[in-house]
Amino acid sequence: MIQPPGTLDDAEAPASHAASPSTPDARPRPAPGHLAGLDGLRALAITAVMIFHLDPDWLPGGFLGVDIFFVISGFLITTLLVRERRDTGRIDLVGFWTRRARRLLPALVVVVPAAILIARTVEADLLVGIRRQTLGALTFSTNWLEIAGGSNYFAATSPQLFMNFWSLAVEEQFYLFWPLAMLVLLTLRHRLGLVEGVIAALVAGIGLTSAILMALTYDPANATRAYYGTDTHLVGLMSGAALAIVWMGPARAYTTTRVWHRHRTRFIAAAAATLVLLLVVAAEDRMWTFRLGIPLVALATGVLLLGAVDRPGRLRETLGLAPFVWIGRRSYGIYLWHWPVIVVIGQGIPTNSGSGAFAWTRILAVVVTLALADLSFRFVEGPVRRLGFRGAARRIGGVLALRSTPGRMTVAAAGTALAVSLTLVLITAPDTSSTQQTIEENQARAAALRARTPAQTVGGASSFAMPKGDEVDVFGDSITVASVPALEYYFPGVQIDARKNRRWTDGLSLVTAAGDTLRRAVVLGLGTNDGTDSETIEKVLDEIGDDHMVVIVTLHADRLSRIDGDNAALQRIVEEHPNVALADWDSAVAAEDLQPDGIHPSLGGAHTYAATIRQAFADLSEQHTGTAVPLKNLPRP
Repeated sequence: MIQPPGTLDDAEAPASHAASPSTPDARPRPAPGHLAGLDGLRALAITAVMIFHLDPDWLPGGFLGVDIFFVISGFLITTLLVRERRDTGRIDLVGFWTRRARRLLPALVVVVPAAILIARTVEADLLVGIRRQTLGALTFSTNWLEIAGGSNYFAATSPQLFMNFWSLAVEEQFYLFWPLAMLVLLTLRHRLGLVEGVIAALVAGIGLTSAILMALTYDPANATRAYYGTDTHLVGLMSGAALAIVWMGPARAYTTTRVWHRHRTRFIAAAAATLVLLLVVAAEDRMWTFRLGIPLVALATGVLLLGAVDRPGRLRETLGLAPFVWIGRRSYGIYLWHWPVIVVIGQGIPTNSGSGAFAWTRILAVVVTLALADLSFRFVEGPVRRLGFRGAARRIGGVLALRSTPGRMTVAAAGTALAVSLTLVLITAPDTSSTQQTIEENQARAAALRARTPAQTVGGASSFAMPKGDEVDVFGDSITVASVPALEYYFPGVQIDARKNRRWTDGLSLVTAAGDTLRRAVVLGLGTNDGTDSETIEKVLDEIGDDHMVVIVTLHADRLSRIDGDNAALQRIVEEHPNVALADWDSAVAAEDLQPDGIHPSLGGAHTYAATIRQAFADLSEQHTGTAVPLKNLPRP
């Protein structure tokens, strides 16, 4: 991702300019070589992202912290380029890219192999697609490789170890091409005599075009193309770049704008309130988050950034508090480490979201992440930043006593063992997760089951007696598919029509097609990927009719913040229909009942799923007949 000292430190940041004597309330600028307050903004950004990844329910819009980083990055990189061109008359592209490599690569080449080897000892499913992920991480092309691979950032069927590296790829692609673009823009400015405002407007126009592209390409079923695409996610980077062009210009329009000075405090307060509100309410499943929320984050961050660097004040003092500075300076390492740490700990210590044990695992993840990021900052990033690659290598050689033959042999042996282990892990990494394998096998099993047990007509029956297996129709998505063997076990003769990624609209089509052949008891387990569609559910229930027993299954997914709202909507629907009961899979499921993705049931979880449905039918039967239904205690695996 992004931008703390890991990519551009204060020593490289442009010196703040002295205020014009004519500027109202002119105050001294920060000392040369430092832009005060930006570490605090970095700390805000990484904290928001990390909270979101710990549990989306804690901060639904926390993933927008990435866009805060993008604005900071666009601002700092552009100020560096403009200052170099102004002071030397040229831009040293090779030097620029070398400095970027020194900031990005050291921590990256430590995180990638370490995370892969540790993950392999915990859960093989964590390495599904790891070869593609490793290639993307080391070539800064994660975003495009994952788009091409059909990944879904917001609804992954298995946790990707380097899922967060998509934004690092966008950053590095920006670092690669933006200096060339700035060289062209600055040359045009010089030859055509354009003022900074015109250049800034052109840059802002690129950002606006990118925001429009995101809005046009956004797909509610899978927002990854709109969110991951470099072309569709430039609004923050371009906002920061446009602000930098104005900031570095000799006129510095903001210093002579009375509106800014007169209403500066109000602008900053409004920007801060907007940013906090968006982090709280702009959830990943809201269309407006991608069409309006992300541009608003860029705008609000730009205002806060300007308020932090333009003069001393309460904002700068707050952002400059020691804890914020500490986090901000390590935010690159925190960003690299936090997601692999969360995933590995989550797999190693399975817990239910919302439980006390879950909270403790998240605290552990934070502690481990901060410790690793601090070690990276002190012993990996810092030495290379100060000494360069060769100087750091010589320093390491001295520490490891590589001048002696035994020392060289020991290091060579350790390096060889590490390389061989890493190669073997990459070669043997699974292509599909155990969850996906189960879904594919069970989907075929369900299809064969439908072929050998044709549907039976209701025959006018309106009985609410506990249904037998051959009186039950099940329509579901991948959660149902993963539970096929258990459903057959609890309901012998059941007919199952389930397929992954099914929505409620698919359920309506299936029920309508079944017509009079629909059995007297129906199970509906849909909407995990697409959420609750109340209007369509009502149509489904109307199509089934009041003379059928119906059970609707609640949704469960550890990383989806919308689940509580979806289940509340299902509860309201069930309460309005006497013939419908709720099978509360979300409440019944335990941590050990889930596959590594935190969504699909394990073998034991499939039995919990089926048993929950069976209990819902028993409750519905008792409600209508007044007779309790004794349920046989079936052995579980």
